[in-house]
Amino acid sequence: MSTVKAELTIDAQRVDAEIYNGDALCRKKSMDLLREISLPLGLLPLEDIEEVGLNRSTGFVWLRQKKRKDHLFRKIGRWTSYGTEITAVVENRRMKKITGVKVKELLIWVSLSDIYIDDPASEKVTFQTPTGLSRSFPATAFDVDEAELKKIVEAAEKEEATATAA
Repeated sequence: MSTVKAELTIDAQRVDAEIYNGDALCRKKSMDLLREISLPLGLLPLEDIEEVGLNRSTGFVWLRQKKRKDHLFRKIGRWTSYGTEITAVVENRRMKKITGVKVKELLIWVSLSDIYIDDPASEKVTFQTPTGLSRSFPATAFDVDEAELKKIVEAAEKEEATATAA
């Protein structure tokens, strides 16, 4: 999806959406969302997030960050690239119609369309491309350690307190 199309879609979804601003609060809200839909908390390791929006009636979510972020998931040795604007439709154990996320396969970047856990007992997260090709990895490869989680929550609380005082 082009940036223009994503922007039009986001604008259409804003009406009934919960919208959050500020990096720390947005990181926390993105993790809260992942927890709510039963996906690993480390799937969206974004930085300098400017906005997170969620329209609960449609399941549409968007995240905006200042610049593209390339991230290496060390436990599985895979690079993932997160664009400045990421959109998806979320439901329990699934993100679908994803835009703005690519994974490196061999030497090329491939767009992702879906991330899901079919069988919670398997503890595997599946990543699917628009062509239907998919790979599954252990959910533990996308965990966030407790110390990092605590830092994110504390920073969000501090950011909220500062915004409330202003």
